[in-house]
Amino acid sequence: MTLLLPLGIVLAVVAIFIGLERALRPDTKRLDERLLRYGARNLVIVDEETGETRQQSAAAAAVTGTVNRAIKGRSFADSLKADLARADLKLTAAEFLIIQGLLAIVLGLAGTLLLGNPLALLVLGGLGFYLPRIWVVQRQGKRLTAFNEQLADTIALMGNSLRSGMSLVQSMEMISREGVEPTATEFIRVVREIGLGLSPQDALLHLVRRIRSDDLDLAVTAIMVQHEVGGNLSRILDTIAFTIRERIKLQGEIRTITAQQRMAGWILAGLPLAVAGALTLLTPKYMTAFFDPIGPWTVLPAVGTIGIIIGFLVIRKIVAIEV
Repeated sequence: MTLLLPLGIVLAVVAIFIGLERALRPDTKRLDERLLRYGARNLVIVDEETGETRQQSAAAAAVTGTVNRAIKGRSFADSLKADLARADLKLTAAEFLIIQGLLAIVLGLAGTLLLGNPLALLVLGGLGFYLPRIWVVQRQGKRLTAFNEQLADTIALMGNSLRSGMSLVQSMEMISREGVEPTATEFIRVVREIGLGLSPQDALLHLVRRIRSDDLDLAVTAIMVQHEVGGNLSRILDTIAFTIRERIKLQGEIRTITAQQRMAGWILAGLPLAVAGALTLLTPKYMTAFFDPIGPWTVLPAVGTIGIIIGFLVIRKIVAIEV
């Protein structure tokens, strides 16, 4: 019964906000239906048999619209949109925040019910909120790594196409057709932007914003300089492709040599925090001894955490060898 009260409060607050949003919104049901038929995501209005699907999609669109209006103009929303684009996720910022909130509520309540510990609501709820963010960061890293591994061959292909008589735009169009993911997808966006009226240089600068790659920045800078002062662009691209291949080879050797040190840093930093979290969930009395009663020993967990973070950052700094 004690768990039903906070759950009822949360549901009541959500119902109040949705009710206020619908009460203050003007009655534009017929217009919304006509617009949603063509513009809503996953919304199909055909006949009465699809009525249930239409209502579910409309409710989801209403919640997403409410969250979207709440975060509109916020700096973190713009940053989140950029991160989702870099991860190649077809989600809006509002949809991603809704997923974070739902996952936090589900994991928090499930942990509280299974473990019978109120602290699980905070610990597992926070974990559920940050898990989608961690997934986005990992997806960005994998996509960036794959793009960098393909970049040398992409630049060499661009240089060969220029040498055969193609223009810069034609070479990028060929890469968008014959390239592999994620290179093909990114150059498709570049070609589409050029088709919408942007110059090739501006479209490539947008590519650099989406893909945070130093090697790509070097190649685009060379193209920009050649556009201003002239020169043999195909030969320049061949030199850049050779340089990128050598850098990737050297970086692979460095990562192999420092793999043990990097793994040791993760283990030394994560093991104490994992043990503390497990003890907090399984035997709360063991950990509450630091805080009940309050005394000088209360600062020990904070000091230990700060020391772990400092040690982890020092290890990362030692093994981070720039090429």
